Amino acid sequence: MPIGTAFHERTFPLCYSLSYREWSGYYTPSVYEMHHEHEYNAIRNAAAAIDISPLYKYLITGKDATKFVNRVNTRDVNKVKPGQVIYACWCDEQGKVIDDGTVTRLTESSYRWTAADASLRWFHQNTIGMDVQIEDISEKTAALALQGPTSASLLKAVAEADIANLKYFRFTSGKIAGVPVDISRTGYTGDLGYELWIPWNDAVKVWDALMAKGKAFDLHPAGMLALDIARVEAGLLLIEVDYSSSKKALIESQKYSPYELGFGKMVHLEKENFIGRSALARDQRDGVPRQFVGLEVSWPDVEKLFDDAGLAPQTPATASRVPVPLFYGGKQVGKATTTSWSPLLKKMLALGSVKTECAQIGTKLQLELTVEAVRHTVTATVVKMPFYNPARKTAVPV
Repeated sequence: MPIGTAFHERTFPLCYSLSYREWSGYYTPSVYEMHHEHEYNAIRNAAAAIDISPLYKYLITGKDATKFVNRVNTRDVNKVKPGQVIYACWCDEQGKVIDDGTVTRLTESSYRWTAADASLRWFHQNTIGMDVQIEDISEKTAALALQGPTSASLLKAVAEADIANLKYFRFTSGKIAGVPVDISRTGYTGDLGYELWIPWNDAVKVWDALMAKGKAFDLHPAGMLALDIARVEAGLLLIEVDYSSSKKALIESQKYSPYELGFGKMVHLEKENFIGRSALARDQRDGVPRQFVGLEVSWPDVEKLFDDAGLAPQTPATASRVPVPLFYGGKQVGKATTTSWSPLLKKMLALGSVKTECAQIGTKLQLELTVEAVRHTVTATVVKMPFYNPARKTAVPV
């Protein structure tokens, strides 16, 4: 049975919809109001507070901490300085992705590692012969994403920390309401944003301080429905939706190489040996059969299908996590894994996995769309991702 996160006593009275989902054993609001429109607009136009405490969090310490992180993750951590955060993936021996997440280098010999799925057992299996300690701090550390264009101004007003000089994918330490917090310039919305790492027992104090100051910055709590749309606009993948962890895959086709997910830049073959390196070197040399792509769906095609059925066109209110086939030349060449209407871009977008020969920008595919229980297809054009990439995401806020 799920339990509440560290913020639950504050988020529960605000969740008028009583619409929750289970995330790693915790209750997580899908939407606070009856519709997620205000929450999405807070992410894109003001500031949104998103409870991300259910993320798995691990503290890596010890003399061989860096050696361990390098062994398990595909990126070269020797290039990462204390105070820096990286987005990374880790693979099995066959070079197939187990999970992706962030790794923060706290000091020369300590790291905080976040994951969507439990990875403690896998990590421990790969510590043989190393002086390294791995502590699961998931239930000790609450996490809150503060995202949106006014998030920096809000943090400057409420936090005793150097927010003004905090660069993209860096972190700093400070205090909010007297509570020690780590603040990282990271997020899952593709916008200006931060993630706060807070001692679990003091999470409510930080929430209260943010909400009190946040009124002036139009701060709103936001749930998973709004976040799902924002991350699609940002072209960000979600495990067990856009790809399967190799640990949970039932057949080989459900396993993905980083080069099939657009993670190729995160694979540093030149560094010391790491898990899956040989297989990944082969993938880089020989190429991979699939690529992950962004798609823009032809809205005139959608309108015509609804018009032919005597209906007004209907935009999907939420991001669909149901995969649908993609065709080229009458043959299926892949699948769209997530489909969403973008309120900001006024476009229907999709993330998908297709055969490499169909992944070039400008390729016109056919996406299956069902209207009144009848399956049709509409044109979906391969476009560059991310779909939405505001300059403020990486700029140092003034």
